[in-house]
Amino acid sequence: MRVMLADDAVLFREGLARILTDVGFTVTGQAADGAGLLGLVRADPPDVAVIDLRMPPGYAAEGIDTAATIRALAPGVGLMLLSQYVEVHHALRLMTDFDGGVGYLLKDRVSDLGAFGTDVRKVARGETVIDPELVTRLVARRRERDPLEALTDRERAVLALMAQGLSNAAVAADLHLAVKTVEAHVTAIFTKLGLIPADREHRRVLAVLTFLRA
Repeated sequence: MRVMLADDAVLFREGLARILTDVGFTVTGQAADGAGLLGLVRADPPDVAVIDLRMPPGYAAEGIDTAATIRALAPGVGLMLLSQYVEVHHALRLMTDFDGGVGYLLKDRVSDLGAFGTDVRKVARGETVIDPELVTRLVARRRERDPLEALTDRERAVLALMAQGLSNAAVAADLHLAVKTVEAHVTAIFTKLGLIPADREHRRVLAVLTFLRA
């Protein structure tokens, strides 16, 4: 699987390239900013791009802006955003503006080579990956109006794992439940959140968005 990187910190970028190579990726390009990465992608799109969220010139949200341009240029490229800090508004933008194939992880997660490699591959396959720390913070928030109040504790736990990008089988393994039981919980979640089947909308994504925005 082919990957490109963008991060203005040379040592981190080179270390990331070594890590990805060690877990089976082929690094086909590296850049120090969004413009450099866009040039590389235009010339030879990879399977996935790993992008620092904050890059020159403004160190704000250049990574997400670059990701949006890549999605327009090469819709099949997976997009993994890395950040030094948990920034909920940026994660929500990723979930809202991108139709799958995106991820948001803290840079600390890179140190777990196996898990990081798995998450990058998920994004390349079109799945969505959200850092567990972000999910934890969202769960811990106090809410005056909670759109999830109709859910049971078990359904909330299932939805929290869905928000991390886990499949029904993976949720079942984490919660020590049968897959059919998880499927029943997912159906109940859709029903309680008022998510009806539709051709142009993915109920699983809409459920996760409701969770993240709550």
